[in-house]
Formats: sequence, C-alpha cells, structure tokens
Amino acid sequence: MKSTVDHPTAAKPFVANQERMKWHDGALWFVREKRDRQAHSIPEWEYLRELASQTKAHTQANLAEYLEAFERQATAAGAVVHWAADAEEHNAIVLGLLQKNNVQRVVKSKSMLTEECHLNPYLEAQGIEVVDTDLGERIIQLRDEPPSHIVLPAIHLKKGDVGETFHEHLGTEKGASDPKYLTEAARQHLRDRFLNAQAGITGVNFAIAETGGVTVCTNEGNADLGASLPPLHIACMGIEKLIPRQADLGIFLRLLARSATGQPITTYSSHFLGPREGGQLHIVLVDNGRSSIRDRDEFREALNCIRCGACMNTCPVYRRSGGHSYASVVPGPIGSVLSPAADTEQHKSLPFACSLCGSCTDVCPVKIPLHHQLLAWRQEIGREGLLPVSKRMPMKAAAALFARPRLFAVAGWFGRFALRVLPHALTHNRLNTWAVARELPIAPKKSFRSWYRDQDRPANSLPIVTPDPESSPTKNR
Repeated sequence: MKSTVDHPTAAKPFVANQERMKWHDGALWFVREKRDRQAHSIPEWEYLRELASQTKAHTQANLAEYLEAFERQATAAGAVVHWAADAEEHNAIVLGLLQKNNVQRVVKSKSMLTEECHLNPYLEAQGIEVVDTDLGERIIQLRDEPPSHIVLPAIHLKKGDVGETFHEHLGTEKGASDPKYLTEAARQHLRDRFLNAQAGITGVNFAIAETGGVTVCTNEGNADLGASLPPLHIACMGIEKLIPRQADLGIFLRLLARSATGQPITTYSSHFLGPREGGQLHIVLVDNGRSSIRDRDEFREALNCIRCGACMNTCPVYRRSGGHSYASVVPGPIGSVLSPAADTEQHKSLPFACSLCGSCTDVCPVKIPLHHQLLAWRQEIGREGLLPVSKRMPMKAAAALFARPRLFAVAGWFGRFALRVLPHALTHNRLNTWAVARELPIAPKKSFRSWYRDQDRPANSLPIVTPDPESSPTKNR
C-alpha cells in the first residue's frame, strides 16, 4: 500500500536544522543569480525561450509522427529501438538486453528516467552491479539516498558529509573535506569501474527525429566513457525528449546549461548516431504516463520540461524545505505538477507546497506556466475530494464570508480588535499549526475602507458603498 506524501511533515527535519536550511537556500540562490547573469548577457534570450516553447508545442502536437520518424532514422543508423509503455516494461527490456549479453557490471550516467523507473534496485535484485558515475549521483548512491535535485543531486550535503561518506566507502582519510582531494578519490574509484564495465546506460537530453540521433549533456564526461568503453550502450529516454530537427538542437543547448548552472554551455554535449564500430546501441522509448499528461490541456506543457532545475533553484519553498521533502523523483515546482499526474492521491500535498509567487514560471527556459498548473492541480484535488476536512471547512467558511461584504467588514473589525488585545499565547499555540513558524502583523487601527474614505479623491471616482463597522452600531455596543 502506497503511503501518502505530506510535504509539511516531511520538510520538518530539514527546516528544523536552520543552519543547513539557510546554507541550502543560499547555495541554490547563488545558482539562480548565475542563471540571471547568463540570461541577461544574451539579447535574444526571451526570443530563444519563445522559440523553444513553440518547438516543444509543435512536437507534442505531432508526437506520433515524430516518434515513428525517429525510429526509422535510428534503425537506419544501426541502433535498435525499443518501446516501453511503463516502468515495468522499461526495466524488463533493459534487464533482457543485459542478460542476453551476459552483463554483470554496468556503469550508468545520470538519468532521471531510470530513477523514475527505479532501475537500479531492480537490476541489483537480479545480481547485476550498477554504478552511478556522475559524482553527485555516486555520492548519494554510496549513502543509499535518492537525489534531492535533478541537476545537483547532492546539493543537500556539505563537504564534511561527503568526506565522511568517502572515508566509510572509499577509504579516504578520516575528516578530509578538501574538494580536490575528494574528487580525485572518486576519479580513481570510478576509473576501475569504467574499465571493467560490460555495459553503459545513459539518459537522453534530446532526441532528434530528423536524424535518429540522441544527445547527452554532462559536465564530467562520464556518459562518454560509459558509452564508449563497454561494447553495449543502452540509452533510456522519455518520449517527451524528442525534437524535430538537428537545427532545433542549438536552441535548447543554449538554454539548458545557462538555466541549469549558469554556464554558457554544458562541458560535454555528446551526440550518438548509431553504435560505435563493433558495439551495440539500444534506445528505449518510455511512456510511463506521459501520454496521459499530453491528453490534458491544462498540464500538457509540463512535458516541455528539459530538466534544467531552474524552477527549483528559484523556488522559495524548495530552497527552504529540501528536495527529499517532496518524496518524488522530480521535486520542486515541476515535480509538484508531474507527481500528482502519476498518482494524485499519493502526492496531493505537493501542489500546496507553493507560494504561487510565479518565479518558477519566470525562469523556465521553455515557458511552462508552472504556477498556473499548480493552481489548477489545487482545484483538481479539491474536485476529487482529496482535501482534508481541516482545509475544506475553513475554505467554505471563508467563501461564505467573502461573499457577504457587510459580514466581511464586521469580521474585519472584530479581527483587528482581537489581534490588538488578545494574548500572544492564544493565537500561537499547538492548536494553530499555521502560526508555528509565522508571526502575524500588527493589526492596523483603521480598515482600508476607512482609510480610503478619508482620502481626497476626484469627484468622478466611485465610492465604496460597503459600510465600515467603525461607523456601524456594533462599534458602540
């Protein structure tokens, strides 16, 4: 039985550690600032975003035709294309390929799709060694943790944490925290794994229908080694990673690294068109619920995502609650849209882990209207009756209050009065969970209506017709 994710509860341990929370917040905002500098350095930045958005929309509208074209071109280039309806089929296909080639040792570059399908534990249960070769991914694999960010998987850890992990698993010096020393230790550790691997598994950042080629972007070159040294290369991709033409690729490469880490371009953008000489290239195309999202007008644009993580780096909730609090492969704003699409009941709290500030929409390189989609999910969750009574009843009471201006005005007066005279302990206690980490503002003595009525206004301005309780009979009772 699946457990329901409650984001506020899951975030409590992270938020309670204020030092780590502030460090995490600052580290991600630093990346956001780098992104802004790169965006401002390109005069045509907004044009590129619009072009990328339109390209993705066109691809989604003609997805079946482009997928068939991709299969034809990839097959003609010597690759073998496989189709998987869901995670179970994807894992079975990969396992079948490994068993057919007698593979026991696999090196894997970063792939959010294989995380989504839980491929690692599936293969390990069959006796196959799987080593993640991205440095951040290897760190969390050694710690037996999921990634907390789709681009910076170990962003929740400090140098000392990594030093302790490497001392335990790689035999480095106890207490070592020098990044250069730790990186070199990881390099030496992974070199042996690369040289002895029998297969390499990679994700796919972009697949080109026109050519049948796939592009993988990394900053460490680990995908190149994993795809080039072993004779078997398996590339796993969601069907939404498709773009129509080779000429379109440049648009997305210019947007991806700048949005993700504030770099002008990813260090390695590797292009694979067919297998290397004497080797095999298998491409696994995976749906796993993507067609269902594509069929929903209000959420379809979420499939435009190029997994840059910019929405996470700017999100005030994600930065302060950490990626693990989402209990989802893809956390943050985009994850809060995608996860309820996969299982609404399990992830019903995620669309509410949002201030609706719209910053995620502002920075998205493909212009996904994320905060509008999160608001749409809140409405959908309400319609499906998945909101707890503690949310439904106050909202109904608020709706009744807002629909009655006179009652709203009277309630406002009583509220201001109460906040001025009631002891702090009555509003901030265990029963009022909203106030656990919040302070109420000092209540003004006058309402907005009273203030507005006293202002000098043009003769033709419309008056406020709702009476204010300051001048109503209730005031003198």
